[in-house]
Amino acid sequence: MRILSGLLATTLFATPALAQCGGDFESFVAGLKSEALGNGFDQATVDGFFQGVRQDGAVIRADRAQGVFQKPFIDFSRRLISANRIERGQSMSRKYDSVFDRIQSEYGVSRGVLLAFWAFETDYGAVQGDFNTRNALVTLAHDCRRPDLFRPQIFAAIELYGQNNFDPNRTTGAWAGEIGMVQMLPRDILENGVDGDGDGKVSLKTSAPDALMSGAKMLSHLGWRPGEPWLQEVTVPAQMDWSLSGPGKPRSVSDWQTMGVQARSGNLPDLPASLILPQGHKGPAFLAFPNFDVYFEWNQSFVYVLTAAYFGTRLEGAEIYNAGNPTEGLSAAQMKQLQSKLQARGHDVGKIDGILGAGTRAAVQAEQARLGLPADAWPTVELLNRL
Repeated sequence: MRILSGLLATTLFATPALAQCGGDFESFVAGLKSEALGNGFDQATVDGFFQGVRQDGAVIRADRAQGVFQKPFIDFSRRLISANRIERGQSMSRKYDSVFDRIQSEYGVSRGVLLAFWAFETDYGAVQGDFNTRNALVTLAHDCRRPDLFRPQIFAAIELYGQNNFDPNRTTGAWAGEIGMVQMLPRDILENGVDGDGDGKVSLKTSAPDALMSGAKMLSHLGWRPGEPWLQEVTVPAQMDWSLSGPGKPRSVSDWQTMGVQARSGNLPDLPASLILPQGHKGPAFLAFPNFDVYFEWNQSFVYVLTAAYFGTRLEGAEIYNAGNPTEGLSAAQMKQLQSKLQARGHDVGKIDGILGAGTRAAVQAEQARLGLPADAWPTVELLNRL
């Protein structure tokens, strides 16, 4: 489920030909080999890594079929969070209690955060994917959709192969090249792999301590603030300036409280926070603290990030969120129509894909404010008609 780590945006090795993609697959692979040799890998390593490489059409089909992210937060979270996942999470928390205590001590990452990722990525290690990782990475780098994201991962995988930590013909994982229980890309493994069980190896597919410690180190590397919360459910007043809501719009908790935002239970921490209204001002409401931003370095889907963050709080004792009574949203076809209308008005909504991503949310909020509608970034039929 993890898609496009923020770490992919930069390269591990000098790769001057990042834009190269498409064309004849064998010629493309020959170019990768030349680049690997230029990066200092020896001939035997390069030949061994690429021997038997093939294009995998199933990877491309999986990349194009991510319709689950079109679901709104309430539907998406109810699909991913089950009683079984909660019970198993609690069981895993007890089973690896000492590992989670080490993680809290060394990295300041709460166990609920990692348990939620572990659950969503692989069902606690049960479903890690059976795509050949090398073939997946080369296929996605050859595809001209996002070659700059995947090409650097190939060279990271070659580095792992040279360290005897990657078998090009047998290493399997998710369609997008992630490996192991918490689904880490080759570069993530190079930078953040941890031998959590002390056996002298980093085995993310078979060792839960290795996977959990490595995931925690990666979150720390991405900027996790030790010991701080990440999300808390709140209640909101019937009226306020809804244009202040949305990710990346932090204000002091005291400011939010002055406007009528209150913790649904417990106390709010003295931290900057953004007000998150995933389905508008009549639906669930959360305050997101600085650590919430780190989630977007793990996964760039808003609905996935919010669901993972919320599930982390549930696994640590938070109550089920109040779904409220949100205004009915749009169908996938209506969302695409809305995105086309927003694009025609000059807004950058990215691809017309029916997914309510960050660009579409910002555009919706701007148009709501212009039209005098509640500017809570939740697209409705009324907004679609008014446009």
